[in-house]
Amino acid sequence: MDILSVKQRFGIIGNSELLNRALEVALRVAPTDLSVLVTGESGVGKEFFPQIIHAYSARKHNKYVAVNCGAIPEGTIDSELFGHEKGAFTGAIDSRKGYFEEADGGTIFLDEVGELPLSTQVRLLRVLQTGEFIRVGSAKVQKTNVRVVAATNNNLLQAIADGRFREDLYYRLNTVPVQVPALRERPEDIYLLFRKFASDVAVRYRMPAITLDAAARKMLEEYYWRGNIRQLKNVAEQISAIEQTREISSDILARYLTERPTSSPSVAGAMRVEEMNSERELLYKILFDMRNDIKELKQMVMASRGGYGIASHVPSSHRGEIAALLPSSHSMPAEDYAESEEVFEEEVVRPMSKADVQRDQIVKALRRNGGSRRAAAAELFMSERTLYRKIKELGIEE
Repeated sequence: MDILSVKQRFGIIGNSELLNRALEVALRVAPTDLSVLVTGESGVGKEFFPQIIHAYSARKHNKYVAVNCGAIPEGTIDSELFGHEKGAFTGAIDSRKGYFEEADGGTIFLDEVGELPLSTQVRLLRVLQTGEFIRVGSAKVQKTNVRVVAATNNNLLQAIADGRFREDLYYRLNTVPVQVPALRERPEDIYLLFRKFASDVAVRYRMPAITLDAAARKMLEEYYWRGNIRQLKNVAEQISAIEQTREISSDILARYLTERPTSSPSVAGAMRVEEMNSERELLYKILFDMRNDIKELKQMVMASRGGYGIASHVPSSHRGEIAALLPSSHSMPAEDYAESEEVFEEEVVRPMSKADVQRDQIVKALRRNGGSRRAAAAELFMSERTLYRKIKELGIEE
């Protein structure tokens, strides 16, 4: 079987090695009756692989039934999959076949199989092991001959560890695994897909297709694409519909990318890492500023050894610190010492939280830069996007 002809038949675009490998596995397992588990992130196109497996199997002339397990309420999932008898529950006015009975002789695709309740997992395991099932409200065992292809974007091994998925069912479903790569793992295919989506919109609405300049294409290929192909298609359609210019620059493209572009391999922690890094840089700057403040205070103390006119030109928030730095053989005026002690005690009772410190530094940076967020972000060693988020989170009024 030629992979190119499979791609043309199912409208699959891309030439990456990982994609071709997944297609090869699907085609090789198709003539068998082995169960297949298709895994991959949301939006990578997992739904094409069960169709390919069915189309190139001996069951291709029989039914292909696709079931989204995550979209069916827990209370009715057993009835949907295995059918029910009349009067089995409130509203069951007639007997009804389930999907496994309807797909007899064909293929059933269980999408989001990781969302199945544990009780339903037991029933599914029995079908996979013996081909037997029982309708809800019946005692009669029925037989079915179906090929099961399942898909999930969940980590089923973690679900097993958490007690949310049966280990024996996992190994029954995962007889042959097919791993569909994320879009970021196929950078050579990103621009091809974008051009296809832009062309489709142009044809559908009779408008010139958009193109990307070199910088925009580079940004497109380096972007993280958390939503994978689904997100890429959404961006292509938005730009095609909204922008008047047909040649898209990186500045225009950046407005449609909702998260910071990154080539980081981490999926779940990408945005959190950025936030932690920016907070760390901000704290480094705070410590650096505090060190400078203490250095200045020490210099002021040294300069004041000959006379104690400190209170007149030192901010009240630092008088307690100066008092602590002064040698014990010297004395301060009673009222100034009392004031510094009062300030010191107040700071001990009500220490500044991390949010307070961050708010103070951001406000100071904005003031020093005349309200310019870009300049303030550069001074604070963080991106403008992170600064915007911090301003909103901390309730800073500019």
